[in-house]
Amino acid sequence: MRFHLPSYLLGIATGVTGAAIADRLRPIAMELATAGYRIADALMLRTARARENLSDMLAEARARARGTLGRAHLHIVPEGE
Repeated sequence: MRFHLPSYLLGIATGVTGAAIADRLRPIAMELATAGYRIADALMLRTARARENLSDMLAEARARARGTLGRAHLHIVPEGE
């Protein structure tokens, strides 16, 4: 394999340029990572709330199906007693 000077110089220039701009790109990378974590946390929170609502709805449906919810609301105390 022959040594190709232009390719060698291009590789060195790419390495030097990458090292020089890495410090400038770090804050941008940090902001992108922070935004990604915020989005992930928000999605996890929404998912947890949706699961909780679904669980509550299913528990209420189960209670209605078994008639326990209706019997609890039938006992009404008249006013004045």
